[in-house]
Amino acid sequence: MKIYCFALDLINDSKLISEYKKYHEKIWPEITNSIKAAGIENLDIYLIGNRLFMIMKVNETFTFEKKTIMDLENPKVQEWENLMWNYQQKLPFAKEGEKWVLMDKIYQL
Repeated sequence: MKIYCFALDLINDSKLISEYKKYHEKIWPEITNSIKAAGIENLDIYLIGNRLFMIMKVNETFTFEKKTIMDLENPKVQEWENLMWNYQQKLPFAKEGEKWVLMDKIYQL
């Protein structure tokens, strides 16, 4: 099983951050189904201040290309992503259109 870690910032507004957290208390079932169908076995999101960290554990069927195609073809995922952009802001060094930025692993015990 592979592990990928990502970072993303939320808009630094306590009301918006609270709303974002509320949405994640009960993710839409279509989003959960899409995540699992892509080969993601476990997905955790952590928050500190307005910075998010996401840890994904994926099985051998997962590829970023497959996930991208699945997401683009799923209207409910597109609706969710557009809604989440109301709360999220790209990191200063993110590429155009990039939301979650893949982190480099620099240490392991």
